[in-house]
Amino acid sequence: MVRSLWTAATGMIAQQNNVDTIANNLANVNTVGYKTEQNEFKSLLYQTLQTRTTTANGEQKPISAQVGLGVRNASITSQFTNGAFLESESTTSFAIGGEGFFAVRGEDGQTYYTRNGDFNFSLAPGGGLVLANSDGLEVLSSTGAPMTVPATMNGQPTIASKITVSGDGQLYYPDAKNNPQPMNITLGLYQFQNPKGLQKVGDSLFEVTAASGQAMNEATNAALTKSTVRQGYLEGSNVQVADEMVNLIIAQRAYELNSKAIQTTDDMMQLANQLKR
Repeated sequence: MVRSLWTAATGMIAQQNNVDTIANNLANVNTVGYKTEQNEFKSLLYQTLQTRTTTANGEQKPISAQVGLGVRNASITSQFTNGAFLESESTTSFAIGGEGFFAVRGEDGQTYYTRNGDFNFSLAPGGGLVLANSDGLEVLSSTGAPMTVPATMNGQPTIASKITVSGDGQLYYPDAKNNPQPMNITLGLYQFQNPKGLQKVGDSLFEVTAASGQAMNEATNAALTKSTVRQGYLEGSNVQVADEMVNLIIAQRAYELNSKAIQTTDDMMQLANQLKR
């Protein structure tokens, strides 16, 4: 009976983590580029009560007698399916169609990756304009350098709203006749062999790990299926509210069942104690 108390307790802890994950998904339903997370469970070690040879007459039994010791959280994985494209009035809003990621340079100098394309142009320290995310982190180009545009174009101050981006991520600026001309700057798009292995660091940013593999540059790797960039759109969260609510109800019911198992075990122990008296 003490074993049943521990087993039910592990079930309550696991379902509490499950509820926390679902709540986080629902909280980020409107977060740009957010990827829904899912709990994975696995059973704990099994305890052998009887081996296959422990019979009264010594004959071999076909199976042993084992009892499980509960459950634990194995992992919390992100589902990297594409979210819906949401129209934006900003010309520096970008959505990725495909498996690519934007790259930004963190304050620590490391490169991080994101699906959140809510960017803005800001003044670069050395002059000109540089593309950055909402936290001021510089967005990287296909060459791994910050996306800095000149301070003047066609003899006039550069106007950020006139910069357009093609489907392959190239930046264009209109000439004197208002015809878009390439600026020889391309948005960096990167893919991973195992995106689920990326480490979440917050602010919709991911960090490379040994499980994810190194980032593969779409501009230099011909074997990759190229992603597309949509200017004036943002990729919404891929959280399905209806599915999350169903999962929440299932998790709550499982939590209640484990709680009931603890209560039942307590009643049995109390009954056994009364029999002794």
